[in-house]
Amino acid sequence: MTSNVQIAKRVRARLANSVGRRAGALHSRLTSEQDRAAATIDAFRALPAATTRDAVIDRFHELYYGAGFEHEGTWWKTTWLGITIWKCPLDVWLYQEIIFRLRPDLIIETGTAHGGSASYLGTICDLVDNGQIVSVDLSPQPDLPAHPRVRYITASSTDPTVVSELAELARAAGTVLVILDSDHSKSHVADELAAYAPLVTVGSYVIVEDTNVNGHPVWQEFGPGPMEATEEFLADHPEFVVDPEGEKFMLTFNPRGLLKRTL
Repeated sequence: MTSNVQIAKRVRARLANSVGRRAGALHSRLTSEQDRAAATIDAFRALPAATTRDAVIDRFHELYYGAGFEHEGTWWKTTWLGITIWKCPLDVWLYQEIIFRLRPDLIIETGTAHGGSASYLGTICDLVDNGQIVSVDLSPQPDLPAHPRVRYITASSTDPTVVSELAELARAAGTVLVILDSDHSKSHVADELAAYAPLVTVGSYVIVEDTNVNGHPVWQEFGPGPMEATEEFLADHPEFVVDPEGEKFMLTFNPRGLLKRTL
């Protein structure tokens, strides 16, 4: 007759064998995955550094940006506290870093759309306890979100009356930050830069958004736009330089678009 001690020994032996087999299978699987990952990394490192970095960033950029249109996803459905905000989250993360560092007294935004970015900027200004936002759009969406720091103007951003009013506000402000995100045609962006860049205070920025279109690297058929306007502006305005911090997260809708005033 089998004793309880013998039964217990058999159970322990079976459990040990079972655990051993599972551990062995898991170890084998992990080893296989590690080998595959190592091979991928080795192949990646074998390519020229510039090719790998730029190609990978551009390819992901194309996938991320394209998904917004093709599936109405990614940035197309990005929200801030429930409000649509048509921006790359990495870019708006950079904006909060800039606001925290500069504590701007006035932020001028052209291109309101749904009001998500204006509301976001207002919330960050709440957190640093400083700043007012004026957002200008010729045709904003209805029911814009109210925020005590945000004022909306329905007009063209290049309307001389609007430019004059905002210039007056800028003269009374200590630090001025400008974000351009309205009509992305080259001529309009050039006009906005001519109107608003002079309002930017030394050490602050004019941010030209969506410099990624017209093949930089997305939407190749767009035609001359923000990037082309920016390059021409920089050639004639040595007081502004491209701040590489704008691309530290690698994916940005605004390549070479973070322009810092140094003089």
